[in-house]
Amino acid sequence: MSQRRNHNHRLRGTGVSEGIAHGRVFLLERQRISIPHRPITPDQAGEEIDRFQQALGRARQGLADIRRAVMQADSREPAFIIDAHLMMLDDDLLVKGTEEVIRAELINAEWALRKKTGELLETFARMTDPYLRERGRDVAEVSERVIRELVGKTESPLASVEGPVIVVAHDLSPAETAHLALDKVMAFATDIGSPTSHTAIVAKSLGIPAVVGLKTLTSEVAYGDALLIDGHAGLVIVNPGPETVEEFESRRRWLADLRQVLRRYRDLPSETADGRRVQLAANLEIIDEVRYLEDSGAEGVGLYRTEYLYLDRENLPTEEEHFESYRQLVQAAGPHGATIRTLDLGGDKFKSDLTVSQELNPAMGLRAIRLCLNRPDLFKVQLRAILRASAFGKTRIMFPMISGYQEFRDAKRLLFEAAAELEERGQDYDRELEVGVMIEIPSAVMIAEDLAEVADFFSIGTNDLIQYTLAIDRINEHVSYLYQPLHPAVLRIIAETVRAGHKHGVPVYMCGAMAAEPTYLPVLLGLELDELSMPMSAVLRIKRIMRSIRQEDARALVDELFRFKTAQEIHERVRQEIWSRWADAYALELEAFEEEEAAPVG
Repeated sequence: MSQRRNHNHRLRGTGVSEGIAHGRVFLLERQRISIPHRPITPDQAGEEIDRFQQALGRARQGLADIRRAVMQADSREPAFIIDAHLMMLDDDLLVKGTEEVIRAELINAEWALRKKTGELLETFARMTDPYLRERGRDVAEVSERVIRELVGKTESPLASVEGPVIVVAHDLSPAETAHLALDKVMAFATDIGSPTSHTAIVAKSLGIPAVVGLKTLTSEVAYGDALLIDGHAGLVIVNPGPETVEEFESRRRWLADLRQVLRRYRDLPSETADGRRVQLAANLEIIDEVRYLEDSGAEGVGLYRTEYLYLDRENLPTEEEHFESYRQLVQAAGPHGATIRTLDLGGDKFKSDLTVSQELNPAMGLRAIRLCLNRPDLFKVQLRAILRASAFGKTRIMFPMISGYQEFRDAKRLLFEAAAELEERGQDYDRELEVGVMIEIPSAVMIAEDLAEVADFFSIGTNDLIQYTLAIDRINEHVSYLYQPLHPAVLRIIAETVRAGHKHGVPVYMCGAMAAEPTYLPVLLGLELDELSMPMSAVLRIKRIMRSIRQEDARALVDELFRFKTAQEIHERVRQEIWSRWADAYALELEAFEEEEAAPVG
């Protein structure tokens, strides 16, 4: 039964863009376009392909118009995502693939495009990395845009927004998000979505408060309902009362003041209150993100994911394509340098040039370093490019999914071979380039002392390490509750990695999601990690908190935590310590704690 008339009805999702908004609902109800299946004759295939190409042209023009509008608003990140969609409209896999379906199956363009899109989406759905899997939604959005052009249904429902409103939808495409009229749209909330979606990235860049993953919101509100959104707490309140509105208005003013405070930390050193330096670096997925490094307060790049160079293309990237991307990266990273992770995909993610058999469990199959050692020709193209880029700035290279000593030795052997090939060509590279191990498999922890003898650094990838340690699939909603970063086993594994590394003079970094969570910061400091790498948006908040925590106090807390037997006990003890010792530094997080404990949700 609908609860839309209930007052102060609360739903919790995932906050992806901070801020607080209070306004009326604009309910965006969109249905998937129904298309006909129309057989054609061989003589009509050329005409149908021409019709498809004309629709592509109109779709390009529509995206170009959106890009121009957001650039005028000085919103570069949305413009970049629109650029990515424009590139998809020229992608041979989508375009040529659709044309081949038209010719081979003699069907109309709409049906052929949707069939080809379905094949591509199956590939994305098999990806284990949530960020990369989300890119399938972008492919689907680009395809639907072209289909709307083909069937003549191009007007966006958002065109009728008169504002100011809060847009509520089952989902919003990145293009729709980027084209929201900021003078009419105060915020948005969706039933589905995640922090890694392009829609979330656009919302953050535009400064629009946004909450996603609310599941049932569209069925619980109606046009004109009042809505209050808290983009930090991930909270939506339907028809809030006057006292609730005033409470959140006070919070909104407080958040605005806090943002001003955080900006003052940009150029301050990343260190604890008693002077221990812990470098805060950035995780990057796409090379264009380097333009935001300086303003983020990050000290270099702690993880550069190279997978994007390989996705959605017919041919493997050339050495020059690799090199140009890495050169831009290390030059932008400055004196702190950049850590480049080698390819971390499975062979099933490649469209051509590389064929492997279907695997029942690709997350544990031929992927990452295993694939690279299996295909040294492919691997050495990337290695040569990274080595060449190292001549332009401080560079580190790390190998993912190392499970044993021999794997790391074999990877280093291929790196030395790549270096020798560059010397034969007379091309320069940094002969002091650091080579590290990504610690994300429990077996690597068990032999960490052996690896420390041959590695220059360790980087703990907590996303996979927690998943493999606790034997759970973090993207499976039925068992995701077992994904517990503060599980006693996880803390002991991290502690053992740090102990083994430091015993041999090897610094230990962390580049997983755990590094960006403020609640975990005292624990990570107490475990004596040397660098934390995170999304750029998290750096200033983590830096502010870190500068309020004494290393000595954090170490004492961790010693105490090892006495507990459950993640729940550990989590509760950490929160107690935050409340008692660092309440001022954790002001924003404590607000969220209070909201969680005080508010009935559902």
